[in-house]
Amino acid sequence: MSLKEKAAGLKRDIPAVFLSLRHKETPMIAKVIAGVTIAYALSPVDLIPDFVPVLGYLDDLIILPALVALTIRLVPEDVMKQCQIQADGMWKDGKPKRWFYAMPILVIWLLIIYFIIKCFRNR
Repeated sequence: MSLKEKAAGLKRDIPAVFLSLRHKETPMIAKVIAGVTIAYALSPVDLIPDFVPVLGYLDDLIILPALVALTIRLVPEDVMKQCQIQADGMWKDGKPKRWFYAMPILVIWLLIIYFIIKCFRNR
């Protein structure tokens, strides 16, 4: 499998992981790992910043696919197949059709920024 094919698979699997969060058949541990995976995928903050030569991009090439693969293994196979079929239509022209799925991450980051500002103002 080429790198381009793996990237296309990841583009389908990340929305499928998100959709698997809604299924009742998905075990709780899979939902937790799926939540971490989606949060990491949508988060503007990386564990290793991209400006660090080589290592900055390796975390995107290793951590995110590893989290997706772990989640796929934890979610029941029939649930993941359904989610992958649903996820095929979620991307249009390389962009997600439903951008509002990113809203929970945006709210979390706004809360973090709010609490950081609040901590510095109280000093």
